Amino acid sequence: MGQNMSTTDRVLRTFVAAPLLVLAGVLVGPTAVLSWVCYLLAAVMLGTSAITWCPLYALFGLSTRRRGAVTTPPADSPSPS
Repeated sequence: MGQNMSTTDRVLRTFVAAPLLVLAGVLVGPTAVLSWVCYLLAAVMLGTSAITWCPLYALFGLSTRRRGAVTTPPADSPSPS
């Protein structure tokens, strides 16, 4: 499972889409089924942005990452010798 989401895509999902979906769920009302659908979609947006992989993108062969983008290892990992 490789990364298929760009940083811009992740930021938009985290700071725009998810909060708007939560707000929509609150405005619809806590007992409405639509509010729970909004909350679930917000959770999916946050989850996919956290793991940098979107299953729908993979299903359709899409990616918002640039070709040849290099992923850097975490700072605390040892460098290969």
